[in-house]
Amino acid sequence: MCRLAAITSDKYFSPMENILALETMKEGHDGSGLGLTLKDLGGDFEGLKKYPIMSGISSNDGRKTLDAYMKRNGFKLKREWKPRIKPVKSITQRENYFARVYDYPDSFKGKSPREKEDLLMNTRLALRKIGEPDGSIFIFSFYPDVITLKEVGDPLQLAEFFGLDKDGIRAKVVLAQGRQNTNYAIYLYACHPFFIQGFCTMTNGENTAFVPIREFLTGRGFPGYMGYNSDSEVFTHILHYTSRQLGFPLHYYKDVITPLKAADIEQREDRQALRLMKQSLRPLCIDGPNVVIGFTPDGTCFMVHDSKKLRPGVVAGVKGKYALMSEECGADKAVPARDKSKDIFPMKYDMVIVSPHAKEVTVWNQLQG
Repeated sequence: MCRLAAITSDKYFSPMENILALETMKEGHDGSGLGLTLKDLGGDFEGLKKYPIMSGISSNDGRKTLDAYMKRNGFKLKREWKPRIKPVKSITQRENYFARVYDYPDSFKGKSPREKEDLLMNTRLALRKIGEPDGSIFIFSFYPDVITLKEVGDPLQLAEFFGLDKDGIRAKVVLAQGRQNTNYAIYLYACHPFFIQGFCTMTNGENTAFVPIREFLTGRGFPGYMGYNSDSEVFTHILHYTSRQLGFPLHYYKDVITPLKAADIEQREDRQALRLMKQSLRPLCIDGPNVVIGFTPDGTCFMVHDSKKLRPGVVAGVKGKYALMSEECGADKAVPARDKSKDIFPMKYDMVIVSPHAKEVTVWNQLQG
């Protein structure tokens, strides 16, 4: 199993809070990798929210290729953040880690948000295609107000390596995964969290329904549904497909991935819509064990389980700060001053939703609708 640590707050905080929460859950991850996605950025990025940020890793040659590609396509570099690397013996340092803020090409400044999102995604995919064969360029996200860091190693050691304990980087939403390497060789594109056009998820578990889900998604003709170096990446793409492409309310994500039995559907007021979804989207049904934590473009965070409910999860906190964690000890580290009697341990029919800026938490139950 892996361990997941998400925090959402109405104030900016350091990703070190997530990493220290992961450290309390260390028996559940073996220190083979760390993934961090930060949304709603503070510090030096607070005044740059309308500009897209490219997060990734490159070799020196890859950096030259990236620069040439971005210049050729009309992107103008406004600012670049680099982690303050402190060599750590157990971590192999790569040549360039970066989060680069760009201005849009002049031809896109008057375009719609959806057109800009497609431009950013297609740019990320083009650079991945260029850099992946020789490992010269890895691009994890390219989107406004979002930064993603990934590397192989122990989360706490990587925090020291990246200087996150001393750097001023801050955010109001941070997702972090401590990886346990159980299924395949470690590869950066297989490291959670996964991100596409404002939607982000990370997972603890394994997706035994991976192949039919992948085949359904790749058959939609959408270029972003690709890669799949991890069987968990489809959870992000299902969220994107149901929310952005189909326009469903967020809670229908739960109905799509874990559809109700026919008798239970008939008890819901929206039974007609549920029947149609179950029939047309049946290939997107998951078969865990999984717990999925994620966020949407507006900063809403959520936790959901598959029907087996064989992976732990807890949502806990106070108004203004909530933790979505694999284990209660992680929540204790992130939000110690809380009423523990209000901690939420979602069951198989539940979807826990935390509103933007951690204003409130609700439990949406499938049976009740």
